[in-house]
Amino acid sequence: MRGEMKILVLNCGSSSIKYQLFEMPENIVLAKGLVQRIGEAHSEARQNTNGSDLVVNTEIGDHQQAMGIIEKMLTDSTKGAIASLSEIQACGHRVVHGGEAFTGSVVCSTELESVIENYSELAPLHNPANLTGIRAAKKMLGAAPHVACFDTAFHQSIPQKAYLYALPYEFYDKHQIRKYGFHGTSHRFVARAAASFLGKHKYGVDLITCHLGNGCSIAAIKNGKSVDTSMGLTPLEGLVMGTRTGDLDPAIIFHLIRKGYKPAELDTIFNKKSGLLGISGLSNDVRDLEQKEKVGLESARLALDIFAYRIKKYIGSYLAVLNGCDAIVLTGGIGENSPVMRERIFRDLENLGIELDESKNHSLRGTIGEIHAPDSKIKILVIPTDEEGAIARDTYALVREKELAV
Repeated sequence: MRGEMKILVLNCGSSSIKYQLFEMPENIVLAKGLVQRIGEAHSEARQNTNGSDLVVNTEIGDHQQAMGIIEKMLTDSTKGAIASLSEIQACGHRVVHGGEAFTGSVVCSTELESVIENYSELAPLHNPANLTGIRAAKKMLGAAPHVACFDTAFHQSIPQKAYLYALPYEFYDKHQIRKYGFHGTSHRFVARAAASFLGKHKYGVDLITCHLGNGCSIAAIKNGKSVDTSMGLTPLEGLVMGTRTGDLDPAIIFHLIRKGYKPAELDTIFNKKSGLLGISGLSNDVRDLEQKEKVGLESARLALDIFAYRIKKYIGSYLAVLNGCDAIVLTGGIGENSPVMRERIFRDLENLGIELDESKNHSLRGTIGEIHAPDSKIKILVIPTDEEGAIARDTYALVREKELAV
């Protein structure tokens, strides 16, 4: 039946809320928007509905006030998507860290909110904001059910040999220090889409999935399940990212502390001032750096080379973990839209059975397709991610399951 359920999907950051309104089960996007600079004097809310933009510039003090702005935009008489909030029958939320408690999406409850709060120590920049969004949405939407979708859930299939660090075991036992992995909703979505594209069962495919954006991660997928991933206890581990270091020698931290740096200062440097931005001294955006490289800026070339080299190293290591794979999947803003970076990553991998087709690569942007050469033993796929759509589908399935159980 068309239009069976309208679902609002929220992704709440510390100073922003991204949202989309879906009509399910058709997965039709009715509206999408962004509220940013929450808590600042000059906040902005922007929504697109059927190609029509609605912009509100005003001071937005907190997330509850932001939800009020979202309500007004969704129900705007000329550029809105619905007549009233009563049309929204459920709400799905992105939550970054669910620790070991969740292997899938779950309906929100008071007990669940406590668990999310407990894991805030492991994701201090994300979980508190995610929880604030859940509570603000509950006030706005009344009795509508809410579903939490965890970035870490898909990676709970990773075996102990891959998720434990070589620290005294008591660090895991007492403090839950282990690899959790992130971007799980994206990795799951593109893994399922790749299996369908290849004509395989979702649990019958071996893949290396690469989520490449401002934040980057790679996952090794064996028989449709994550068996390793590049991010760790936090999203700092792994690939070079827009502003994050990725992998480094932990002794660097001790060395810099002896040089007079404070732990909080290093936390900021490693998370917000490193990566592409730190190496280049120019930008955290691959698009900007590709333009700077064209005019001969060496620091831009170096940043891009290091970025691609780290990805290539992880692809090689995960090929060993999987003993080969069916395909390598690229997604995220860079993976979907940068043919230049894709060429850089896959250069000189022919002896591993990975060969890019130059023409296909440069003609494919932002859409699903193959970019490998005819003789490539391993396929290379570009698949646009849809995390919000995945959250909407999870929310719809869980709410329908709950309704049928009554």
